[in-house]
Amino acid sequence: MIVPQCSKCVERVCYREGWMRDELPGFCPMKHKQEVIEAAMEKYDEAERRLYYNSTVTEKRAYQNIRGRVIAVRPRLLEIIKFSEMMGWNRLGVAFCVGLGDEAKKVVEILEGAGLEAYSVCCKCGSVDKSEWGIAGEDKIVALRGKLEAFEAGCNPIVQADVLNSESTDLNIIVGLCIGHDIQFIKYSEAPVTTLIVKDRLTGHNPFATLYSGYHHPRLWKEDPVDD
Repeated sequence: MIVPQCSKCVERVCYREGWMRDELPGFCPMKHKQEVIEAAMEKYDEAERRLYYNSTVTEKRAYQNIRGRVIAVRPRLLEIIKFSEMMGWNRLGVAFCVGLGDEAKKVVEILEGAGLEAYSVCCKCGSVDKSEWGIAGEDKIVALRGKLEAFEAGCNPIVQADVLNSESTDLNIIVGLCIGHDIQFIKYSEAPVTTLIVKDRLTGHNPFATLYSGYHHPRLWKEDPVDD
């Protein structure tokens, strides 16, 4: 069975003009998923074309030609602000991890400074003990400190989504939600969602570090037992 494997492509034929079909590797979707591609292209209706257009213009404006060199000039947060302005989105939600409260505060201050309305919700909103979701004491973080019965507020992504839904936000921004909780938040958010900060506890929220560091790869992926 042939499956799409663009990550294994060396030539990236699709990135240049004038390519020939026989240049495409066997796993290329353009070679064996043409019907899917054509059907997907039909989904670019007026609303999707507007979003796509503004996305692409925002991408271009993230660069400038300075003294003959094309360099990046906009950080991700500024791109979010400019893209929201182009879309006419003024009500922005921020769903953040309690461990990134300081970062969320700065994000909200910057959004408000740009003239946007910002609504923020912490992951612990609702203050529900993890045991109410059926989480056993040994599976709580407090268990690492020998406190199996201690209260531990659980992350509450559905509540975060619904609180922001109640404010009719135009766009919701994820700031460091846990893996899985971010998935649930996106699932229940009525507004489109983008991510500003990805949770990665080991790397200071820089997931790419594990791809480039010899200290992490390949040992990390095996997760061998650590000797005390």
